[in-house]
Amino acid sequence: MQLTRQQILDYLQTNRVATPVEMSRALQVTAANIRHHLRILREAGLVEVVGTRKTRGRGHPMQLYSLTERALQNSLEVLSAALLTVVLADTPDVDAALERIAAAILGNCCLPESAHARLNRAVEHLNKLHYHAAWEASPDGPRVILRNCPYAPILASHPELCRLDAVLLSLLLDAPVRQTARLKRSPDGAPHCAFIRHE
Repeated sequence: MQLTRQQILDYLQTNRVATPVEMSRALQVTAANIRHHLRILREAGLVEVVGTRKTRGRGHPMQLYSLTERALQNSLEVLSAALLTVVLADTPDVDAALERIAAAILGNCCLPESAHARLNRAVEHLNKLHYHAAWEASPDGPRVILRNCPYAPILASHPELCRLDAVLLSLLLDAPVRQTARLKRSPDGAPHCAFIRHE
């Protein structure tokens, strides 16, 4: 992330709310520059206007900015890793546990009748989970591509989460899947995973 934008996020993490002028003084950047970066951060959903503060004199009230819920730091990575460690340590059948976890993530998801509609619904569900998914036709059958791993921060300590992707897809497609690419580099250099549906 661009340095000034990261500094704004860090400042708001510590100070909770601030005006562009307050941030410009603290970061030693012009207020116009701060407003420019705040606009970009607002468009990205990382900051929001939460009110106004009166100025000294006759000027217009200044907008107060804060981090959005999405941008606030948390310990969910630590909690998730700890919960998985505890749950999987007491489970003799890790695959069965992953199926239960996948079913809990999906909730009461109803499957459309046609295979094509199921593929579209699967991509829709996976994108709600931040997978950046898409599907395409291939000679071996429909290929589902995952361009983001939402579990990346804890993947090193829990590599079994890669199997969770396959279980989620199998449940969503109501068919077995086979992984054909794992963190393979696309022509643009970004890693992706890919799965083929078996009939």
